[in-house]
Amino acid sequence: MITRKELASDRGLVKDRAVGSLIGLAIGDSFGDAARMQANRESYGFITDFNAGATWSTDDTEFALLTAKTLIRCKGDLSTDAVVKAWFEDVVVQDEYKRGGASELAAANNLRKGLRPPQSGKFNTFHMSDGTAMRIPPVGIICAGDPKRAALMAEVDASISHSEDGIWGAQAVAAAVSVAMVDGSFEEIFAAAMETMPTDSWLYYNMKQAFAIIEEHQGNILDCWMPLHDQLRASVWATTAEAIPAAFACLALSHQDFRSGLVLAGNFARDADTIGAVAGAILGAKFGLSQIPPRWVEKVRYPSGTCLQFTKGLDICSMGEQLGDLIR
Repeated sequence: MITRKELASDRGLVKDRAVGSLIGLAIGDSFGDAARMQANRESYGFITDFNAGATWSTDDTEFALLTAKTLIRCKGDLSTDAVVKAWFEDVVVQDEYKRGGASELAAANNLRKGLRPPQSGKFNTFHMSDGTAMRIPPVGIICAGDPKRAALMAEVDASISHSEDGIWGAQAVAAAVSVAMVDGSFEEIFAAAMETMPTDSWLYYNMKQAFAIIEEHQGNILDCWMPLHDQLRASVWATTAEAIPAAFACLALSHQDFRSGLVLAGNFARDADTIGAVAGAILGAKFGLSQIPPRWVEKVRYPSGTCLQFTKGLDICSMGEQLGDLIR
């Protein structure tokens, strides 16, 4: 693992990893969404690539771009006021969402009622969803090499829409991306994520269970695959305590390169777009843009604005570069 100072001194490496993480998130989001489509299941069962068709994005990528935009505007000095301002500008103003997470929609309604963080996140039926974990990697990018700062900043962003496990999941992912950005080993990445979780939380329990299954079966994917699904399954598939351990389990099982890890995570089923997005952000931070198939980058580079209208046509690579500029 290198230091933040060493990373910051190599601007080419900063760009490679910052853009790699943000575009990796978008690839994982779209890949996981494709993998769980019935047409792909009927045609392929387990997909290994994008098939022909239009580019798309889901709320995972587009809310991550909201976080990125907020960080860029405040130059990395994130505050609750900055988060609330961003949500009023780009979330609350929309009358409808063609596709959006229930936790985010509930938070927008709370903001309209006059509630502010942390109440806007606490007074939310979906406060333990994975809606923060999928949008938080930009925090990990700018906090490269500083997982404690990443966890603190993640709480600021997450509290507008989540509480408890919903916040801890965001902190885990932000810390993991932070360590991946400075070339931490996957053992160091996992340790940073675990450090953010209260030991009596559901999230921590499921993370431990996932790693225990992998250890029991000596990392054999075929032996682990079904037990992981059975053990982690929650009543609603967008639950943090299911999706985030699933993403980290996939990384533990396959992380030799970006594509192999991403394909495994994207095919996990259930909330596969978020599982893919989280894994893709970590893998992209670790391996960089240079190790991602260029055709995948171009496939997702310009979002469709499916959920948040302001994201339509934005250049994700350019946003990643601007996040990288905050690493000094």
